[in-house]
Amino acid sequence: MKKIDIACVIDDDPIFVFGIKKIMELIDFCKNLMVFSDGEEALNNLKAIISANEKLPDVILLDLNMPILDGWQFLEEFVKIPCKKKIIIYIVSSSVDPQDVLRAKSFELVSDYIVKPVTVEKLKEVLRDLGKVA
Repeated sequence: MKKIDIACVIDDDPIFVFGIKKIMELIDFCKNLMVFSDGEEALNNLKAIISANEKLPDVILLDLNMPILDGWQFLEEFVKIPCKKKIIIYIVSSSVDPQDVLRAKSFELVSDYIVKPVTVEKLKEVLRDLGKVA
């Protein structure tokens, strides 16, 4: 499995972020990692990266329940941004509500819905899936 260049985590839970970073290091998931604690911060930074024509993440792990701009609001805005690169988004949430899963799958950019906690095996699966896409 080849690791991805840039991954992005959008989640307001510092414990989850700490854990996902550790798992990513353990399985050599990515070369670089961007972390944002809410959707607005992520949206503003990603817009700036797109405008500056800099390298964008290959994958975004997106939480749904966050302050300021939640995952749904982030998605609604992010899909409106013209972007040449296809960024794969995985919803990573503690919600097991089937409505959330259905709603997530209605977004073309959303590849899958992962229920927390994220395991080493699940992240390896993401890496394998991304290898097929790249």
